[in-house]
Amino acid sequence: MQLYKEIKEGRESLSVIGLGYVGLPLAVEFSKKVNVIGFDINSSKIENYKNGIDVTNEVGSEGLKKSKVYFTSNEDDLKKSRFHIVAVPTPINSDKTPDLKPVVGASEVIGRNLTQGSIVVYESTVYPGVTEEVCVPILERLSGLKCGRDFKVGYSPERINPGDKVHTVTNITKIVSAMDEESLEEVANVYSLIVDAGVYRAENIKVAEAAKVIENSQRDINIAFMNELSIIFNKMGIDTKSVLKAAGTKWNFLNFTPGLVGGHCIGVDPYYLTYRAEQIGYNPQVILAGRRINDSMGKYIAENTVKQLIKADKQIKG
Repeated sequence: MQLYKEIKEGRESLSVIGLGYVGLPLAVEFSKKVNVIGFDINSSKIENYKNGIDVTNEVGSEGLKKSKVYFTSNEDDLKKSRFHIVAVPTPINSDKTPDLKPVVGASEVIGRNLTQGSIVVYESTVYPGVTEEVCVPILERLSGLKCGRDFKVGYSPERINPGDKVHTVTNITKIVSAMDEESLEEVANVYSLIVDAGVYRAENIKVAEAAKVIENSQRDINIAFMNELSIIFNKMGIDTKSVLKAAGTKWNFLNFTPGLVGGHCIGVDPYYLTYRAEQIGYNPQVILAGRRINDSMGKYIAENTVKQLIKADKQIKG
């Protein structure tokens, strides 16, 4: 528990790499308890934060002004930390494959500044295996250090719900994982400094990576089912809301409703899982079917809106 103790006592700093809607609130929360270096490659973003301008709207101007985060875009500052948390985005490419460039880039930055006895924890959503099979080799190559001997890695998936002021980083149970028992306890104890809801120790890093990627995939599939039902019931002249209200009187009926799926996560994360599944020779069916349904809902709603307007003798432009 040496690193955790040094961080808690203020003799060592913690760094957060990537200060978007995930990394910024995390850095600000940690800064209430320990020394924090907040790093982002976007220098204009860093200047905004220094001036109390929250471009994410997750912390707010007052929260930024009160925070004790040392904001920087100078990667050399990361040498002052031995506990690094990576919170960069993980989007998809135009062909729906994972875009790991932000995670790779963050790993390269850390690798160039990694010191003996460090722990690197990834929060970014990835498919199982990325931390150990993609990130670790980069860290080793650029640092000249050996993972397991000179530094350790862990994975603790972000669970922030953007714009939600009720479910925040402090009151959502934090999944933590690491490469061995010693580093797991270090990671668990560090996060326990700010997470009042407690931490859940996953069996290993791949389990934690998989747990994260299925959270949003499950939600995506459930919404897709509701969307398909709404299409069917609409053709039958049945009100979907009335159907769901009636079905909801049973205790074990899950409360999901039809709607559009968007944002940084729900429409993206399933493709990380399906990509990895296809790599190992399995062709996912349910997950991709859900994605097709949800991706088509925008067009479906637009077409039905036009039909209703025409039916009501409203003029349509374009």
